[in-house]
Amino acid sequence: MQAILVASPLALLSLFFPPVSIVSSASVALVTLRRGGNEGFYVLISSCLSAAILGFFLFGNFQFALLYGLVLWLPIWLISIVLREGKHLSVAVNIAVLLGAVGVIGFYLYVDDPATLWHSILGQMVQPIIEAGNSEIPMDKVKQSIQLFSHFMTGGIAAGSVYGLLFGLFLARWWQSTLYNPGGFKEEYLALRVHPIVASVSIFVLAIGFIITGTISEVCFNVAILFIVLYTFVGTAILHTAFSIMKTKRFMVPFLYITLVLVPHVIAIVVILGLVDTWLDLRSKILNKSGTK
Repeated sequence: MQAILVASPLALLSLFFPPVSIVSSASVALVTLRRGGNEGFYVLISSCLSAAILGFFLFGNFQFALLYGLVLWLPIWLISIVLREGKHLSVAVNIAVLLGAVGVIGFYLYVDDPATLWHSILGQMVQPIIEAGNSEIPMDKVKQSIQLFSHFMTGGIAAGSVYGLLFGLFLARWWQSTLYNPGGFKEEYLALRVHPIVASVSIFVLAIGFIITGTISEVCFNVAILFIVLYTFVGTAILHTAFSIMKTKRFMVPFLYITLVLVPHVIAIVVILGLVDTWLDLRSKILNKSGTK
């Protein structure tokens, strides 16, 4: 009941303030992780019904709230079952990225020309700026940016969804760790790794994107964006490990996450670290060098 009371209103609130959707998803995931898929599904369905009722009284429409709840909670319920049964955070992260890739491919199969669709949507979003005729903003560059981003919006939105899904899962796992296994989540998170097969597939997909042209190339690049999500988490875990053995770890570890938020360009380095760690096992070298096991 507590999970339902948290999930439902926060889901509707996330329509106006998206970050709270992480807490909403985490409440469903926590029950699933602790009590199993059946009770997690009970919370999911009950939360959907509660959200539908709230949606009816607040917006005069219950269908949208019901569908939004399913889209928000069903993926994290599935991933939570994977984590509960598989007991490996890396596997759950990989499955989440795989779901995102399936979503990208499915979108390209469902929509004839996604780039044209996104170009139209982005054009409508910036139309007020164009009509205002702000001389400080070169319209040619705006149109060029729209043309470029329209080809990668599918992967970008899928990546954002996977980020939200995994943040919700991590929050739920942290809650579970705090309540029943202090320190367990930190140990799991810092052990995040990518299997060599997954790394090889990601490189292959990116290579196909460069070699082939047309729709297949566009699909490959959009799927590759999802691999950035995977390697961002792995690379961050590596840097967290490196900073945590420093004498100034109290300041360096928070500095790491602040930098990732404020300086997005650093993510490129983090992604590269996450990829090469597949074969070099950087954390073992860091810990062995420091004498830490």
